[in-house]
Parts: sequence; structure tokens; C-alpha cells
Amino acid sequence: MRDGDMDRLELTGFSRIHLIGIGGIGVSAVARLLLARGFKVSGSDVRESSITRAIRGEGAIVNISHSADNVKDADLVVRSTAIPDQNPELRAALASGIKVVHRSEVLDALMAGRRSVGVTGTNGKGSVSAMIAYLLDCAGFSPSFAIGAILLNFKTNAREGKGRHIVCELDESDGSFANTNPDVLVINNLEADHLNYYKDLKGLLDAFAAYLASGRPQGGLYVNGDDPNIRTVLERTGVRAVTFGKGAGCSFRVTDLRLEGMRSSFGLSGPEGDLGWFDLSLPGEYNIMNAAAALAVVLSEGVAPDRAREALPGFSGLLNRFTLRKVKDFFVVKDFISHPTGIRSVLAGARGVGKGRLIAVFKPYRFTMIHYLHNEYREAFKGADLTVLTEMYPAGEVPILGVDTEWLAERIRSGGSVVEYVPEMEAFPEALHRVVQPGDIVVFFGGDDLFEVADRFAAEMEGA
Repeated sequence: MRDGDMDRLELTGFSRIHLIGIGGIGVSAVARLLLARGFKVSGSDVRESSITRAIRGEGAIVNISHSADNVKDADLVVRSTAIPDQNPELRAALASGIKVVHRSEVLDALMAGRRSVGVTGTNGKGSVSAMIAYLLDCAGFSPSFAIGAILLNFKTNAREGKGRHIVCELDESDGSFANTNPDVLVINNLEADHLNYYKDLKGLLDAFAAYLASGRPQGGLYVNGDDPNIRTVLERTGVRAVTFGKGAGCSFRVTDLRLEGMRSSFGLSGPEGDLGWFDLSLPGEYNIMNAAAALAVVLSEGVAPDRAREALPGFSGLLNRFTLRKVKDFFVVKDFISHPTGIRSVLAGARGVGKGRLIAVFKPYRFTMIHYLHNEYREAFKGADLTVLTEMYPAGEVPILGVDTEWLAERIRSGGSVVEYVPEMEAFPEALHRVVQPGDIVVFFGGDDLFEVADRFAAEMEGA
């Protein structure tokens, strides 16, 4: 763990920076900022994608393969936790004495010298980061940003702005948020997650307690005042924070809320009194709470309340975060979330979109998540009229004996939910054709491969 700026990576002097896995959403954000600041950038990935093509168009050398030859001209190699130690480029760099750093260290270096805002937490950190960047931009601050999703308003996940602010989503999944030292830190919520790394909730809370106990951040801490796990961390460390939420003691308090289909609105009060009414062009109470977090930060950073109120309805959200498509007389929604709390929130938001049934389609993620949180998944899917499950994505984990999709299906059924198990994901469209009815809302929870199936299903239904 670093102490302030003493051990912060200094990027000047490197002639070529190579990023392994440059097509990843987090790594590509770093690559884009490096390119915008004039660095020579190369990278590699195992497959071509819209991101690798775009990064190449922005000036990077991108190879679609991992090879030791790819790093021979680099003097700094950047990896993420997803890159295994056996990766040929990583091994070649280490063998050649080329400096190797984690993506989070480069992100931290890019924050140096700016008014930096970092956002982390189990759910919603991407949306909160994006709202902060968008609201600052609308107010004329022209911030830089690096976020782990495509911002629909900007059509990118990273941008070098002209102002002094930089907004970054910080990844808690592997503990690498501890490599960063933002001036301002937002913790949106803390729940049991990333159990392949933390093992249990205590491990996650210990990591955040250690971070805050180190004296970071030094420019302001903003936290969800309704979150009991965050309160526990604050009590352990004695750290003071600006709070947002619905509770009576919150510094920025949501005083009322209204949910109306794809829109929502809410009242907000601040430390100095009532701030008035705000409108949001996104559904669900969870998006209101994300907006409260973003407003707490930007209003404290000098954005006028009326300017924020005027701008907020124009925020379009993130790609594949409640991405809605109307198909004839029903709706298809795609959302990247896999944590049960996020699933519950998205289903509650989707309930108000149409008048038909709510069908949840889920590709389970990681054996550890399913095993540890199966009771939470059972409760989350009570929000759907029908849940359709497919084979699990293990993300490299060793299987846990007895834990698989059929095991999860039985646990969800034990809560009274109707569950259908479709082992082959490619069979989803046919299975859904049999059950979908006019007015239904079909919500796909998963990743890119499931979203491709969702798009194919929607296209087939449009042509039916």
C-alpha cells in the first residue's frame, strides 16, 4: 500500500507503453488517455472487437494475438489482474527486465496533478462515475474520465478533457483500488462480492478499512449513508465522510421519489437546506440513488444546483446498463449486472416499463458467487414472473462440488419462483419464443455473449 504520492508511478520518460488485453473495457480506457496525452501505445488482445478497432484508429499499434515479439519495443508493460502469469508477453517482459505495472498504477499516474475523483463500490460505480463526468462537463468543467463502460452521451469509455478534473472508476474486485490515491473518493455501497479474491464480506470490509486508515483520500470522502457495511467501516476507522441516501442523517438526502416508466424524479436536500426537484431519464430507485451520489460530489465541486438540475435529464446512461429495446409489442433489456442486489434493483426498475410479465434471463457468474450468495439470488429473482437460467460462466474458477446452474435453479424455485433451465445458451431464442407474450419485458443479465443472443432473439421477433 502506497503512502500518498511518494511511490506514484511517473510516466514521463517511457518511449512506448504496451498494454496486454487492450480490448478490455478498463485497459482500453487507460490506453485512450495515454494516447490523448501523446504517449506511444501498443497493445494486444486475443480477438478483434469494436474496441480494438477504435483504439487502433486512435493511434495505437494493436496485435490480435499474444506473442513475446509484441513487447520487444516497449519499455513499460501494463497488465490487469485478468492476465495470467503464464502470458507470453508478460513472461517476455519480465525476462527482459522491462518494467511491468498493474493497470491501476497507470490510472493513478494519470490522475496525478489533476483534481481527481475516484468512484468505487459493489454496485453502481460506473453509473455514478459517468453521471459525475457528464454533470461536470455540462457545467463547463470539461473533465477527463476513465470509466469501465461506454458512456452513451460521449460514445466512449475515456476522454482527455481540457479542465483540471478527472473522474475514474476504481476497481474493488481485485483490491487494486488500493493502488490509487484520488483527491475525492466515492464509495457507493459495499456488499459480499468478488469472493474469489476476498473470500467473504469481512475480507472486503477489511480492505476498505485499511485503505481509509492509511489517510486516503485527503480531499473528501463521499459514502452511501444508508449502507450498514459502509457505516461499519467508518466506525472502525473513525473517518468522517459526507453521506448521501434516504436516511434522516444523510448530508445529501433524497426526500421524495417518483418512478414513472422509463423516467424518475426526486427531491434532494443538502447540508444548507432544500435543493429542489430533479428529473432523471432512467428508471428505478437505484438510479435515483446513483444520481444522489453524483450530485453530492458535483455540487460540492462547484456546480450550481440549477445547472445540475437542467443537465441531469440529458444523461443517457451506459451501454448495456438497462439498455432498452422495444420489439413490436414487448421489450428487451440488457444489463451487465450479475450481483443479486443489482439484479433485484434492475428488475424493480423494469417492472414499471411495460404492463406484461417480467422474464429474467441469467447466465450465472462464478461458482464462489453462486455458492456464497444463493439465498440472495433466490430473493432477487422473486421480482421476476419467470426466470430462465443457462450454464454458468466460471471465469477461470475451479468448480465447487455440487454447485452448478441446476443447483441454483432449485434454490431459486425454493423461494416460489418459476424457473426454466436451458443448458445451451444458443437455445434461448427458441425457448423464449415459446413463452413470450405481448407486453412482456425480457431482461438479459450477463455479458457480451449473452447479449449477442439477446440481439438475435430481438431481431428474430421483429421479423416474425
